[in-house]
Amino acid sequence: MRQQESVPVPLDRDGGPGPAAPTAPRRPPAPPDAFWAWAPLLLATALWLYALPRTGFRAMDDYGLLDRLPPAYYASLAVLTAGFVLSLRRAGTAPWWPAGYSAGLLVALKAPPAVLYDCVRYPWASKHDAVVDMLLANGRLRPDAGLSGNMSAYEQWPGFFTLNAALVRAFGVEGAASFANWAPVVLGLLLLPVLVLLYRTFTDDWRLVWTAVWIFQAANWVGQDYLAPQGLAYLLHLAVLAVVLRHFVRPGTAGRLRDRSYLDPAATAVPPPTGLRQRALCVLLLAPLIAAVNAVHQLTPVMLCVCLLALALTRRYRNWGLLAVAGLLMLAWDLTMGRPLFVETLGTLKDSLGELTRNSRAGYAGQLTGPGPELAGRANVAMVLLVAALAAVALLTRRRLAHGALPLLLVSAAPLPLFVVNDYGGEMLFRVYLFGLPGAAFFAAAALVPAAAGRPGEGDAARLRRRRTAAVALPAALLLLVAGFLPSYYGKEAMYYTPPAETAMVERAMDRAPDGALVLAATGSFPGSLHRYDHHEHWFFAEQELPENEKLLADPARYLAAGIPPGVRAYVVLTRTQDVYTAGEGLLPPGGFATLRADLTASPLFEVVEEHPYGVVLAYRNPAR
Repeated sequence: MRQQESVPVPLDRDGGPGPAAPTAPRRPPAPPDAFWAWAPLLLATALWLYALPRTGFRAMDDYGLLDRLPPAYYASLAVLTAGFVLSLRRAGTAPWWPAGYSAGLLVALKAPPAVLYDCVRYPWASKHDAVVDMLLANGRLRPDAGLSGNMSAYEQWPGFFTLNAALVRAFGVEGAASFANWAPVVLGLLLLPVLVLLYRTFTDDWRLVWTAVWIFQAANWVGQDYLAPQGLAYLLHLAVLAVVLRHFVRPGTAGRLRDRSYLDPAATAVPPPTGLRQRALCVLLLAPLIAAVNAVHQLTPVMLCVCLLALALTRRYRNWGLLAVAGLLMLAWDLTMGRPLFVETLGTLKDSLGELTRNSRAGYAGQLTGPGPELAGRANVAMVLLVAALAAVALLTRRRLAHGALPLLLVSAAPLPLFVVNDYGGEMLFRVYLFGLPGAAFFAAAALVPAAAGRPGEGDAARLRRRRTAAVALPAALLLLVAGFLPSYYGKEAMYYTPPAETAMVERAMDRAPDGALVLAATGSFPGSLHRYDHHEHWFFAEQELPENEKLLADPARYLAAGIPPGVRAYVVLTRTQDVYTAGEGLLPPGGFATLRADLTASPLFEVVEEHPYGVVLAYRNPAR
């Protein structure tokens, strides 16, 4: 039998046994769930990176990017969703994992245009770049100048553009177009901590918090987070509300909402109350943020005021001083810098006030036409209904959570009355949805994520059934939302991508046109439409009711000639992007744009200046000259 080797014992200087040799600390074994937490994220990233170079975005047709994205892209979203659901199991102890998946979803959904496109996504976004260029060139604003193309509003609310002009100078780039396509990703990442702060005000359950964030991102298909004033103003708006909901609770108003035996197991107690002096200090700290909202956008201050008014109707957040400050700052801006547009808007209220049907319509007048736009429209409706249905389930089944989160419900519903006031150029429907989405996403998540501790008085069998239902409903609903986002966001992508050669042709036309010239186009939604906008007048003649456009198509040349003032030099710019946009949005009937182009090109009233397959530039032979 082999004798066991003896282990030498360390001796001290007297020959006796010394202290035991220190042993290296052993690292605790990684939990088995750790691998499943990060592996899907890496796999989804690999699939996404594999898919993007194989996306045929330059050959988009009826369905936009939907049939150009390879299967690997769709697989990456499915893997990302599965990984997110798995990461929720450790959300209480490792909330950074669902946070990583939420950031990954944002990048996966909204970064493809930034990575792929060689143009600015959304044709109308180029006008924001034009404002920044004008600001850098002239170094001044002209809020009282009567600029055509609805451009006066941008100089009356210039905060967003001055910020971007500073970024252009700081980065040393040619213009804001160089980083415009990254705006949805950057604004989305900045919004993540704001949403977390907002949701943590009403729940301690990290699973519920991150599921609400995920639903918000998947349901945010509206497309207002591009390089535009609304995206920045929306971020500031939610930041103000997050601070108000956490730090403006009046003393003695919580009632049973600090009693854990009454609260929903996932709910958090009402934040600690603040005294009058503390709230006054918070108002002073919020005033610059509210002023920034007013400097950036004309509609968001109205949304903020109606949200603060809704909160003031509750005992918990009855802070009339804050509402007064927000209202006075809004009026101060509207009556000074924004006075021209403010007065013009007041003059239109007599026609729009109470017109619910007209104010809630989407777009100018026409119906979406074409497979991609029609699919996008149906997906939009389905997404709204799914989120609303899930939120309604939570309001009915988790009433104690709804009671605690009533302020969030109020600020989400507060913008609805604006349908009575104005249509905001056919955009009010989308803006109301956008401002109501944070609360809707929270309650939709509450319908899908069961309380970890169970409900009071609930038996084991009922709890087991509820958890089994949630185990199926949660991933299914998240996958449905991600699937619905894609046609909603990318179904009309053929309208949103413009080859650089087309944009260059438009800019050459604008550079050739003399100061004071009238530039005509079917719509303003094409890149370069407002290049050097402060030097020209503009007439986007198809942005009107469909019956009037039918009159236009009966004799395009004479219709346009009748609208050109005598003695004015005029140019018509028609592009492929206008063709796709007017057809998809239903402004012109099928084949209408081709008829328009053919008639104007053949007419003796117009002379061809430049012509390509992707567009034509015509000069008007004004008989008065």
